Amino acid sequence: MVYRLGLTGSIGMGKSTTAKMFAAEGCSVWDADAAVHRLYGVGGLAVAPMKAAFPRAVIDGAVSREVLKEIIGADVKALAEIEKIVHPLVAADRANFAETVASDILVFDIPLLFEKGSEDMMDAVVVVTVDEVTQRARVLERGTMSEAQFEAIRAKQMPDVEKRARANYVITTDTLSGAEAQVKAIVKEIRAGLTDA
Repeated sequence: MVYRLGLTGSIGMGKSTTAKMFAAEGCSVWDADAAVHRLYGVGGLAVAPMKAAFPRAVIDGAVSREVLKEIIGADVKALAEIEKIVHPLVAADRANFAETVASDILVFDIPLLFEKGSEDMMDAVVVVTVDEVTQRARVLERGTMSEAQFEAIRAKQMPDVEKRARANYVITTDTLSGAEAQVKAIVKEIRAGLTDA
């Protein structure tokens, strides 16, 4: 039996680091953001349909996220059209991953898991969390976005308190060793359940 574990959390909560910890415990991890990067890259399955819909978004054979941001900024309806192209391709990538990996626990790293209603496809959901001060500091330390951009992204995400209330497991990522211990405990509990099944 294969166990499907959703992994989510708001920006700056430590989701990518936690995903690596699950991988270190022998789980196979599918990353939604990485899937989109593959689809947008040269030779990616999203390139041709995106070129047909938004010709200027394709530069040197790849989809430019920067240009897409400009297009969405100029036309609110564009986002729905982009999602109509990308979401089925992402779903196919996820299904292909689930069919081709040989692992007892599959971890699906999906930033907007609750927002998109993807929790129904999972056996359980893990939410990573940390206090607001640490979250803000982590994001701004990356140097890739302004405080206003951070707030705009956070405004689109379900509040952390709501995510935690809906989760089967909550991992606090204030320390690496603490997060690792929580990941190990969750994997151990799931594997014990799989053995009993």
